[in-house]
Amino acid sequence: MSKLRLLFVKEGTAAYISHLDLLRTVQRAFPRTELEIKHSQGFHPHPIISIVLPLPVAQSSDCELLDFEVTQDTDGSGIAEKLNEGLPEGLRVLDCYEAKRPVRELAYLRADMEMEYDHGVPEGAAEALMELFHRPELLIEKRTKRKQLAEVDIAPMIRSIAFAEEKDLLRAAVTVRAQNPGLNPQLLEKAIARYRPDLSPDFVRVRRRELLDEAGEIFR
Repeated sequence: MSKLRLLFVKEGTAAYISHLDLLRTVQRAFPRTELEIKHSQGFHPHPIISIVLPLPVAQSSDCELLDFEVTQDTDGSGIAEKLNEGLPEGLRVLDCYEAKRPVRELAYLRADMEMEYDHGVPEGAAEALMELFHRPELLIEKRTKRKQLAEVDIAPMIRSIAFAEEKDLLRAAVTVRAQNPGLNPQLLEKAIARYRPDLSPDFVRVRRRELLDEAGEIFR
């Protein structure tokens, strides 16, 4: 019996596939691998498959991870290629390997944000937002696990942030807490709207680039 981990890309139209639909999509591709997926016990057995850090709908990623268990002993060699034959456009498995590191060691995620402004980036926006995100406290309204709105201080969840300005676009490279608690980079827009509404972008696009451990090293 082996526990395996997939590293995969989610982009383009596939970014709009929900978490549950993504699990179903991967399950339908598994027969191509000729692996026997381990199932749960009980009256309604289901495949033991889990996405390590589910990606919000409409965001894309270079570093999604999915864990699953199989009844055979295997190191995952050749599985990525077989899965890719059955996956839709926008989903691409980069690697399949033994899941040796526990998910609790995943600490941060690095992402790129593109903030678009219909009438051009406001003058001095990069400097002003850099100052904003270095404040000791940044309160926003965020839904809790119980689906209730609560004020949360996101300042301690931001490890680093940097901006690069273009004509109608402001790019941000951010590293934020991934879990316990985690911060969706998209929520940085809420802080801008609350503290600097004059700098609120008209559209925001987020792409995950890497998952990191506590030391800032790549988590696999």
